[in-house]
Amino acid sequence: MFLHNFKYTFKTLFKNKSLIFWTFAFPIILGTLFHMAFSDIESSEKLHTIKIAIIGDSITEEKKHYDTFLSSITITEEEKLFEINYTDEKVAKKLLDDGDIKAIVDLSDKTKITVKTSGIEETIISQILNDFQKKEFMITTLLENKVKDENFDYANIDSIYQQLALEVSNSNYLNIEDTSQKSMSYTVIEFYTLIAMACLYGGTLGLTAINKGLANMSSLGKRTSVSPTRKIKIVISSALASFIISLIGLALLFLYTIFVLKVDYGTDITSVIILACIGSFAGLTFGIAIASVLKTSEITKTGIMISVTMLGCFLSGMMGITMKYIVDKNIPILNMINPANMITDGFYSLYYYETRERFYYNIISLLIFSLIMILLSVNSLRRQRYDSI
Repeated sequence: MFLHNFKYTFKTLFKNKSLIFWTFAFPIILGTLFHMAFSDIESSEKLHTIKIAIIGDSITEEKKHYDTFLSSITITEEEKLFEINYTDEKVAKKLLDDGDIKAIVDLSDKTKITVKTSGIEETIISQILNDFQKKEFMITTLLENKVKDENFDYANIDSIYQQLALEVSNSNYLNIEDTSQKSMSYTVIEFYTLIAMACLYGGTLGLTAINKGLANMSSLGKRTSVSPTRKIKIVISSALASFIISLIGLALLFLYTIFVLKVDYGTDITSVIILACIGSFAGLTFGIAIASVLKTSEITKTGIMISVTMLGCFLSGMMGITMKYIVDKNIPILNMINPANMITDGFYSLYYYETRERFYYNIISLLIFSLIMILLSVNSLRRQRYDSI
């Protein structure tokens, strides 16, 4: 009877087009929309080579070290921070007006920077040059100390000056590291909440499977209730079929996001999968608890299941990554009992923290949540009695 009910439930759930859409298709569609919405944001925030123009006539002997300095700053070993065009003032202004460069640098007399708009790249240019100007006094002092040496090579004073300029600035600018996406990734954070949603949506499978076995919900449930088969076998076989289908949906979502959308879940993919499986089990038990405890129609139960899931995902940061921190700061108890937050927070801990304490805390929290849902379901199912069927 166990295997028979397992196979029957498995086939029945797979033939339910509405369930398959919400558990298989909807997360993939939503993931595609996330990718389309946030990939452009991350690309625009990433540090790229900045095009500037230096007025050639302004590079005097005293200002050669500025040119050397700007040419030496790098983002990576292969990529320089500035792509420099050496031209006259008229051509430089045209390039700026056409948007081909971000700034014009005039090194004659007092260094002058001309920009067309105000933005991150323009601020970087201005900040670097302003700070470098402040270091000129230090450079001059070092040069004066070298000049006092009897063996000073006056013939190479210009190259010595430029070398001092580089040494003074080396610790701050010559190698700029782009950490824009190491500290925060909109796409990855949104996909954490998407996985949490997919895990909890698996609860609709458990909810539907259990409803089929309830006498007050279906004719099949009436026949099951009067049969000599133990109800626990029916419940476990139905739950197992639902859980396997939920895992299939998660596997498809992971494969799609990793190989098609190129989402990086980090190096410890095993822990990611373990967390997703436990999260899916928590979602399943949640759906079974709703089906068992609530005495209402299947449509109403499903609506409650989806509504609670979406609210939980919202509080864990799906519609805005700051929401999770707002709840953590003001109403932390909500996130402590929110299974969507437990799953999302577990992914956070894998991505941001070197230790596993927070990860294990979320794993244990999900297991405790699942245990509570199971106890509620068992208690409710054991107490169910019908005057007539």
